[in-house]
Amino acid sequence: MTIVTGPLAHSDQAVTAQALQDTLVDLLELQLNAKQAHWTLFGPRFRSLHQQLDELVTTTRDFSDLLAERSATIGSPPDGRSATITATGKLPAFPAGWIKDTTALDLVTASMSVLVTRMRRRIEATATADPVTQDLLITVTGELEKQHWMLQVEHSH
Repeated sequence: MTIVTGPLAHSDQAVTAQALQDTLVDLLELQLNAKQAHWTLFGPRFRSLHQQLDELVTTTRDFSDLLAERSATIGSPPDGRSATITATGKLPAFPAGWIKDTTALDLVTASMSVLVTRMRRRIEATATADPVTQDLLITVTGELEKQHWMLQVEHSH
């Protein structure tokens, strides 16, 4: 059933919807992992990393909402259900239990490296299909790269 008709041709909508959905899942998964690390980390970098992870959670939550709304705008219902994240998420797994600050940092930084690489591919994929979505993906990627850089340099070990 089509409830919302978007502004894109069918083939452009398909490419754009896939990029948006994949990014939504990645951001939600990163958000969950960053919050898990925030709750369970310990070590000498606790306070600064605890605060930095909260910033990352806020960033991913805010961008998730923008991406989901863009998906709806083009006529593709976003899917951020936990079952979808579990079934389609592809970021490195995050362990349960207490986690040393340096280990949490390594895991979150690795996840962000994977995500930034995927984001750059999605930017390329949407260049012709939907420049509006491409612009949004560029904005998201710029902020993720900034967060990635800050995690790397502030907590280098």
